[in-house]
Amino acid sequence: MTDDAEFRTRCQGLQFQTLWELQQARSATAKYQDIENAYRDEYADINVILPMMGYHFMRQKNLDAKFEIRKPELLVYNKNIHGKFVLVAIEYAVPLDLSPDGPPEGFTGSGDVWDRNTTFGLWTLHAWIWKFNPDGVFSPMNPNVIVR
Repeated sequence: MTDDAEFRTRCQGLQFQTLWELQQARSATAKYQDIENAYRDEYADINVILPMMGYHFMRQKNLDAKFEIRKPELLVYNKNIHGKFVLVAIEYAVPLDLSPDGPPEGFTGSGDVWDRNTTFGLWTLHAWIWKFNPDGVFSPMNPNVIVR
């Protein structure tokens, strides 16, 4: 787990407002470090396990046309050496058909880059707020994540 001071250091270069928004996302998702809380709040394993990302859990009722910092559509976990799920990132998703002219407005500034994922029919945006990503907090892939 990354503490707040370490997290702020790793996000140097981002606008103050963007950093504040990422802190809001961390605050809202801290309880999901225990995967049982994710299950209780209806995040379900969607059987998407990707290298340099991890295991994806979606809360279907969050999937709409709105970007809400405190309500990510997906939680991304990896397993530690003991096989326990560890929260590493959150992911926002908006159906392509609900935002046909381009990705939704996301975080303040231009650092967040939405991916047009035609395989799943979604605009997606990762935020690596729980595991350091040397490629950047908004990069889709994290070379530090080795899927177990």
